[in-house]
Amino acid sequence: MHGEYKVPGGKLVVVDLEQSDGRIVDFRLAGDFFLEPDEALGAIDEAVNGLPVTATAVEIGQAITAGLPQDAVLLGFTPESVGVAVRRALQHASSFGDYEWTIIDDEPRLPIVHVALDEVLTEEVGAGRRGPTLRFWNLAGPAVYLGSFQSYRNEVEPDAAERHGIPVLRRITGGGAMFSEPDNAITYSLYVPGDLVSGMSFQDSYAFLDAWVIEALKGLGIDAFYAPLNDITSAKGKIGGAAQKRLASGAVLHHATMSYDIDADKMTEVLRIGKEKLSDKGTTSAKKRVDPLKSQTGMEKAAVQDALKGTFRRLFGGADGTLTEAELAEAEERIRSKFSTREWLHRVP
Repeated sequence: MHGEYKVPGGKLVVVDLEQSDGRIVDFRLAGDFFLEPDEALGAIDEAVNGLPVTATAVEIGQAITAGLPQDAVLLGFTPESVGVAVRRALQHASSFGDYEWTIIDDEPRLPIVHVALDEVLTEEVGAGRRGPTLRFWNLAGPAVYLGSFQSYRNEVEPDAAERHGIPVLRRITGGGAMFSEPDNAITYSLYVPGDLVSGMSFQDSYAFLDAWVIEALKGLGIDAFYAPLNDITSAKGKIGGAAQKRLASGAVLHHATMSYDIDADKMTEVLRIGKEKLSDKGTTSAKKRVDPLKSQTGMEKAAVQDALKGTFRRLFGGADGTLTEAELAEAEERIRSKFSTREWLHRVP
């Protein structure tokens, strides 16, 4: 069995192993990481050999930590990342490069259509009718997008939203509220089979699925990195955030919104951003949390989005694609039956 895990912002971890009588045997670790002293490699192999095949990534990491020499130095990887690679080997997980990707940079659509499409396209991937897809949202209007479990009355100032003509929607993913207008944000969605994140915790999968974007931003001169659980950030401040939904079919929706040129005054009028939410961000002002891509790159929004697509294509390939008529029709039906209803919007009052 063979497993690989590219540590976000780090190195490639490669494992080969067999299983016998419910135990891991013949385990070998390799990769382009740095490890001192040389004897530590054998210590890691010895720590993993004999573990039950049911051991979690965390448990495998703990066993490795306990077996390492006291002077061991690991650079570019961690004991837990070895655990992730082991779990991926045991569960026959796939990698980005195993798939033929479709990249959709579609015509501008109303925000509610994008919300409905996220549900429809994830289901299509889960049913095998669509392959793994990267889709960039292009907006025909503004919106506030509530996380699936957020309270409407706690998050939104409805009078301000109405005054500015900003509809309030609820998406199927968790996480916090998003505010965006057609020219102020870049949003993309990944629709992937569950095998791509097999063996990973939710936290690991967030960083893993956005690692390509961190590389793209670094290519634009931004000192970008991932901050757990779901923030894309930089030395100059937060850039964006991600959210996920996993369906019973195993398919995963992972999307992220990055600010390009946010109208911070309007955002703070429409959203109720409390002090508690800001308390772990090291700031007392929501405006200071918005650090647009425009100020850090000096590039037009379209050029930034093209650069993101270019990086993804360079790393994993991908052919330009479109939405099907059936997918668009199903999205319209979901809007009618779910996403435009008061029951959905106020599912958490």
